[in-house]
Amino acid sequence: MKIVMAVIKPFKLEEVRDALTALGVHGLTVTEVKGYGRQKGHTEIYRGAEYAVSFLPKIKIEVAVSADLVAPAVEAIAAAARTGQIGDGKIFVMPLEKAVRIRTGETDADAL
Repeated sequence: MKIVMAVIKPFKLEEVRDALTALGVHGLTVTEVKGYGRQKGHTEIYRGAEYAVSFLPKIKIEVAVSADLVAPAVEAIAAAARTGQIGDGKIFVMPLEKAVRIRTGETDADAL
């Protein structure tokens, strides 16, 4: 089992969710976050004054998947979130030692 975590542009959330659902991934956690990568933010003009925006709004998606779904999930997220512009985001894959469904007590793959 693995945790696939992706940081993407907010307007790509629905496309990514649809791509994961098509793979059979049912559980998804979404968090609104702010951050920056290589672009280091940008400048905006508000009421005639220019100011720097250091942290850009992003969406962090976390999904627990079985080992056989890791590669398809990563490919689906990358394809759905890609705009070709700077700031498209990143995908991280981390090991998941144990999962427990609280309601039933099911563990590991059965809990996913």
